[in-house]
Amino acid sequence: MQAIDQPRFETRDYRDIYDYIERNGAVAIEELETALSIEPNRLREAIDELKRDEYLEEEGSLLRIAIDTGAEVEHTTDDLTFTIRPANQGDLKGIVGVMREVAEENDYLVAETVVDLLDHEEVVFRHNDIESRIFFVATVDDDVVGWAHLHAPNYEKLAHTAELTMGVLEEYRGHGIGSHLMERGLRWARENGFEKVYQSVPATNQDAVRFLEDHRWETEALRQAHYKIDDDYVAEQMMGIML
Repeated sequence: MQAIDQPRFETRDYRDIYDYIERNGAVAIEELETALSIEPNRLREAIDELKRDEYLEEEGSLLRIAIDTGAEVEHTTDDLTFTIRPANQGDLKGIVGVMREVAEENDYLVAETVVDLLDHEEVVFRHNDIESRIFFVATVDDDVVGWAHLHAPNYEKLAHTAELTMGVLEEYRGHGIGSHLMERGLRWARENGFEKVYQSVPATNQDAVRFLEDHRWETEALRQAHYKIDDDYVAEQMMGIML
C-alpha cells in the first residue's frame, strides 16, 4: 500500500518541471524558463496541465507542489488566540528558528536532525519517489510559535508509517497549542492512509513522555545509552500510536 499517491507524469517535461519545483520549494515561472530547456509556450501549457491535475498549485506569484493539507483554523483559549495551519515556503525561517530553540532546550535530537536538513535544503514540503515531508505550524500574530512535522519514507514496507516531530516555544505552552498541532498532524496522517505514527525522545524528557502518554501514545522500546548528552549516557524512548 502507498499511503500517499506518488506522482506519475505523461511526459519528461512534466517530470522535469515537477522535480525542479519540488527541490526548490516555491518557484516563479521566469525561473523555470531560465532553468529548464523547455520552449516557453510548451512550458506554460505543461504548467497549466500540472495545475489541472493537482500536481502544482500557486502560492502568490510562485508555484509549489500541491499536497492537500487542509485549511487554517483559529483557536482561542484563555487570553490567547492562535492559528493552526499548513506551513508554506514563507514559513521556513520561522520554523527553523522555533525548531532550533525547542530542540536545544530539550535535547530533542531527532528534531535537531530534521531542522539541520530543513536549513540545508531550504524547502518546507517534499514529495518525491523517496520521501514526503509535511509541516503544520501554530502562529500567533503571524509569528510561528510551534510546529508539527511528518516524515514518510516512500518504501512499500514502511509506507503505512510516518515519523512525527513537534514542539511549541516555552512561553506559549499551556494553552493547548501542542494538542491542536498533534491532532492536526495525526488527522492528516489518518486521512492519507497511514496506520501508525512514531517518534523518539530522550528518556530524560519526561514532560514530553507524559504529554504523549496523555494523548494515547505508548512506549514501544527503550534503547539504553543511545544518546550521549553532556558526557552522560541517556536512553532513547521510542513511542508510537496506531491510527
